[in-house]
Amino acid sequence: QLQLVESGGGLVQPGRSLRLSCKASGFSLDHYAVAWFRQSPGKEREGVSSISARGVSTYYVNSVKGRFTISKDNAENSVYLQMNSLRPEDTAVYFCAAAYGSSWYFQPPSVTEESHYDVWGRGTQVTVPS
Repeated sequence: QLQLVESGGGLVQPGRSLRLSCKASGFSLDHYAVAWFRQSPGKEREGVSSISARGVSTYYVNSVKGRFTISKDNAENSVYLQMNSLRPEDTAVYFCAAAYGSSWYFQPPSVTEESHYDVWGRGTQVTVPS
């Protein structure tokens, strides 16, 4: 069974940091690009960041550039999202998703094209109070 499990969410004060983890089981992330998405109540799901299968190319939505860093450790079969300088507007459930294929070795699929992402986690809650 292909699974992605997110962890590392929680309640954190504005300006502080969290590191989210996305662990794959039942398959290897070697051939998968991975993205982080988030969804807050009443809002559409938003692509936050992505990384190519080989880890050579990354993408960040403008609102997190300079604050969030995505990384991929194929040996650990995991992807991480380091989130610094957190803001109340970062409050959301964060999901990771993986896209399979050689097309994504050097460039991840657009986070606006969710159909490319084959495997999804169940999410982890991040809360930054105002």
